[in-house]
Amino acid sequence: MNQEHPILQRAIEDRILGSETTVVGFMDLDGLANSIDDLIAAFPDNFQHTFAVKANSLRHVLMKISHCGIGAEVASPGELTMAQSAGFDIRKIIFDSPAKTMDDLRQCLKHSIAFNLDNEQELERVVALIEDYPNSEAIIGFRINPQIGSGAISSTSTATNTSKFGYPIGDEGNRERLIDYYLKYPWLTSIHTHAGSQGCPLELMARGIGELVAVAEEINARKGEQQITRLDIGGGLPVNFASPEVKPTFKEYSDMLRDKVPLLFTGKYTVKTEFGRAIAAKNGFMATRVEYTKNAGGRHIATTHAGAQIMTRTAFLPAAWPIRVEGFTPDGVLKTEDKVQTDVAGPCCFAADLVAKDVLIPRLDPNDYVAIYDTGAYYFSNHFDYNSLPRIAVYGVSRKSGDLSLELIRRSETLSEVVSNMS
Repeated sequence: MNQEHPILQRAIEDRILGSETTVVGFMDLDGLANSIDDLIAAFPDNFQHTFAVKANSLRHVLMKISHCGIGAEVASPGELTMAQSAGFDIRKIIFDSPAKTMDDLRQCLKHSIAFNLDNEQELERVVALIEDYPNSEAIIGFRINPQIGSGAISSTSTATNTSKFGYPIGDEGNRERLIDYYLKYPWLTSIHTHAGSQGCPLELMARGIGELVAVAEEINARKGEQQITRLDIGGGLPVNFASPEVKPTFKEYSDMLRDKVPLLFTGKYTVKTEFGRAIAAKNGFMATRVEYTKNAGGRHIATTHAGAQIMTRTAFLPAAWPIRVEGFTPDGVLKTEDKVQTDVAGPCCFAADLVAKDVLIPRLDPNDYVAIYDTGAYYFSNHFDYNSLPRIAVYGVSRKSGDLSLELIRRSETLSEVVSNMS
């Protein structure tokens, strides 16, 4: 039995799921803590880890993560505010927006929040501001684009020749200019890259991190001392959405980096990571009720209430972001027989709003439930307001004395709030 099955059954027993329920999310908070434990155990003590808040910005989830002792990587003022509200130590926060305003930069310098520069114009702004904050302890670095190529999903590949992110280190003259900036401004003590994401093989990511290390070593050698003391290697560890198996693991990634970029493990540098999806994805799932079923062109179609408003990437790029589903009876029994080719459809008013397309699963009937797996990252907190559908309720799952406990950590949005948010 998958770990999600007893959670779904308990939700039915507790009437969280019932005849009027449309869709509910679940976050396994104990599983989240275990994933963080696995991350910490996979790397030596000179590695310091952060959670990419964009992956799941629910406050209760962030509070659980902050209690596990790691930091937060934020990419907007809203994410920064959420991280602070959830209790993250300000010294463990990294601000990574590629579009920082002057006020964003002032706040980072004033409150000693670490941040990474995206481009030369941003550097000019910091040069103009930094003298106003002589006591700032903000750790500042450049984000470089190693330009190592694309993975399988172009929209999430961050190290192509023309990526919007970072300073393109391979463009003519840029490497030398970057070194000159570091030699000129001794407060540049960190350097960052995010070389991959979902769809990128580990070897490609390691190559980008190897480029980062080479640039840092060259800068320090030219300086004659270790000016750069911190390497921020980003996150981007892919998640296996095809099965419950966690693959690759943090340990496998660590072992590969140890082989390909051994200097990371010597203690010469503090190494920062920014994992998001790899921490949260497999610790969340949702359950949605089947409203109607029909057959069209030989295909069985089950219309549910979970679609593009929650799973935007899956609806618009289904080949890149496929999702696993299983069917359950209204009383929570896993359906295993009478398999048919099925489209699991969402409620949005456009044809591509499909959770799963042409999958072979047991026949679904009205009032059955569909469990949608691996949705703990980039689903619950990245709502899409298509058709003015409300945000869904999310429950936190924990195990107290071996017994499952379900606690509401975000209530569903009311229709009055939907109207208010659009007014």
